[in-house]
Amino acid sequence: MNQESAFRYREHSLFAEDVALADIAREHGTPAYVYSRSAIETAFASFVQACRGRDALVCFALKANSNLAIIELLARAGAGFDIVSGGELQRVVAAGGDPSKVLFSGVGKSEAEMRCALDAGVRCFNVESESELLRLDRVAASRKLRAPVSLRVNPDVDAGTHPYISTGLRENKFGIAHEDALDVYRRAAALANIEVKGIACHIGSQITSVDPYLAAADKLLELVDALHADGIELHHIDFGGGLGIRYRDEDPPSAQALLEALFRRLDRHPRGSRYGVFFEFGRSIVGNAGVLLTRVEYLKQNGERRFAIVDAAMNDLMRPALYEAYHGVLPVRQRDDVEARRYDVVGPVCESGDWLARDRSLAIEEGDLLAIASAGAYGMAMASNYNTRPRAVELLVDGAQVQVVRERESVASLFALERRLR
Repeated sequence: MNQESAFRYREHSLFAEDVALADIAREHGTPAYVYSRSAIETAFASFVQACRGRDALVCFALKANSNLAIIELLARAGAGFDIVSGGELQRVVAAGGDPSKVLFSGVGKSEAEMRCALDAGVRCFNVESESELLRLDRVAASRKLRAPVSLRVNPDVDAGTHPYISTGLRENKFGIAHEDALDVYRRAAALANIEVKGIACHIGSQITSVDPYLAAADKLLELVDALHADGIELHHIDFGGGLGIRYRDEDPPSAQALLEALFRRLDRHPRGSRYGVFFEFGRSIVGNAGVLLTRVEYLKQNGERRFAIVDAAMNDLMRPALYEAYHGVLPVRQRDDVEARRYDVVGPVCESGDWLARDRSLAIEEGDLLAIASAGAYGMAMASNYNTRPRAVELLVDGAQVQVVRERESVASLFALERRLR
């Protein structure tokens, strides 16, 4: 079952795999994040298939969705993991993931995070500054270890995506400038507690064209040649992730098309066959494998504008408020007894930025259910408790079975760590 078919209508009722979303709402309430196990497994398998016959590690970017059940699901399928915090490393371990398949990225690694990652035996640190490199050398020395390192290079390549999720341009905070990388590699090779392993790059998220990947790959291979000439040999090339999904009318390349293009570019390199290859995909594995299930509380009209006020809000799904992102809106019950009207779908949070969708044609009444599509990535992972709103329940559908993979929070749990005045 692919991601597009995981959520589909049967006799005018929207299903997740073999379970009606209306039944899920009746049993578990709303708001609720609902994920399709089959869609996640199928999406990950498409990357593995595209790497068949290659020395390659496909990692899941944990920041997209860090639920323990999803991590475990992917770990069982052989995934590695791209992490950006010590907390994410603890999640991988708690879910049964293999630390030796973990890549530790991120621009602000603390000494404590470095110690934990070294002790756990992560596969590689993707180092993003010279200062970080020197700190990691000191921390590794204190543990009497050598830290495996790639430098994350910033190739100054425009990924053609939203500026908030573009990471490969000169003005972004990520990575080491391409023109500085050779000098930093020389410094790394001279450090006693650093073991140079590879080179890494990640230019952004929601990328819908192969061309930026190839431009970045060319920049990486230029550095590989320069390092070889300098006597610094690498073991792997990390091409990052960021492959986009279809939210509306985007047409991103398939996993097969993207990886074949990168492998062709690598095969043309005189030493390309020597290098292992790493990838770090997140959104393209889980994004369209999840929906946010919500109920219409009120329908109202202010002047010419109509609003469907639902029980989910910007604290549940931040992307529209943060990026003005588009998410499809699917009525759980297709109705022919109500006239379709144009609505803004908004939440109850006390902010004008609290909207999930704008100007959508919907045939709905108060009490109806809606599914906010493409919510499997950067939904629950970015959720908050703003307005003292408990975060939603998370559910994993497997055929006709539904498993609670994160309980709905209670209000009491939100202030359980707080203390009143003495």
